Amino acid sequence: MTDAIQTRARAETQILAGGRVEVRLLGRLDVHTMGRLWRELEERLRPVQASTLDVDAADLDVRGGGGLALLRHLKARGFTPRAVVTLRGLSPELDQILHLYAGQEPEAHQSDLRTQPSVLQETGMAARGFARDLREQIAFVGSMTGELAAALVHPEHLRWAEVKRLCIAAGANALPIVSLLSFLIGLIIGFEGAQPLAQFGAQIYIADMIGFGAVRELGPMMTAIMLAGRSGAAFAAEIGTMKIDEELAALATMGLNPLRFLALQRVAAGILLTPLLTVYTMFTGVLGGTLVMMSLGFSASMIYHEMATRVHLGDIGIGLAKSVVFGAIFSGVGCLRGFQTGQGPIAVGISATRAVVSSIFLIILADTVFAGAVFFLG
Repeated sequence: MTDAIQTRARAETQILAGGRVEVRLLGRLDVHTMGRLWRELEERLRPVQASTLDVDAADLDVRGGGGLALLRHLKARGFTPRAVVTLRGLSPELDQILHLYAGQEPEAHQSDLRTQPSVLQETGMAARGFARDLREQIAFVGSMTGELAAALVHPEHLRWAEVKRLCIAAGANALPIVSLLSFLIGLIIGFEGAQPLAQFGAQIYIADMIGFGAVRELGPMMTAIMLAGRSGAAFAAEIGTMKIDEELAALATMGLNPLRFLALQRVAAGILLTPLLTVYTMFTGVLGGTLVMMSLGFSASMIYHEMATRVHLGDIGIGLAKSVVFGAIFSGVGCLRGFQTGQGPIAVGISATRAVVSSIFLIILADTVFAGAVFFLG
């Protein structure tokens, strides 16, 4: 206990004429003694209108970052804003570390942090960010369209082994969750339509609701949304991690185009697997609704006849056309957000989140365009 008392950090302060202050620091300065010494120096130096501050740290044993923080605060005039500070007696290593962090005063830095942009500035920054992002999306769509066209002309340029791996990872492995959700949606449509239609004696038309909903709307859209949340985010995270690890820069250094080497395979896999999963979603959705109708007393042949007379091949074609567009959207947006990943520990998470949100928005927007086109074209 005696050794601890003798070695704990302390300060000897002398206030001289002309605003000169001399401080001698002694003992061991670590995380346990830094707080007390910090408060002690602040109480002694704050009230003094010091013009010069001479700090002697020759007898100070600095242990850890807490002590360095206190020395940095002293050197940056944290306790004596108007004084010329001289810090001497430090080892060359500590002096070099403090020199690395020399720069703006703490108060000035904190005042900058406290400055909040106005509403007009925030609006302008948001508009500029939106315009920049839109420009990057248009450039990405143009570049990717050119790459896909070249891959159609020369299929051997596509890395089919990678496309197969991505289809298995993004498509085959997603079958359990796709099956469950699409089956439950079919059940929901059947149950929700049963009671209102029963008031008019038209429960047979549940088959029409299930057929149109699963084939033209919910099948393609739900498949795309599930793939956007599951696989689009994964594409963004994979490419974003590669960017942070400077693997994209390494590809460019080796003469490989990251867009062609990474994004092309993922977009091709998204375009190929989404229609297949959509067909599967249509089937399981119809199956869920059919079970509800059978529980209401309708036979399987009656349900099939009603669906066959109302749902045509053109409806299936519209659903599959949507699925191709939706597949290109979620895979392309996932790759784009991955390429846009910034620096920092949360950059990859931000990119994955942006990929999911942007994909879902664009999928719904594209579905709206499809619905309007089908309506006006009859």
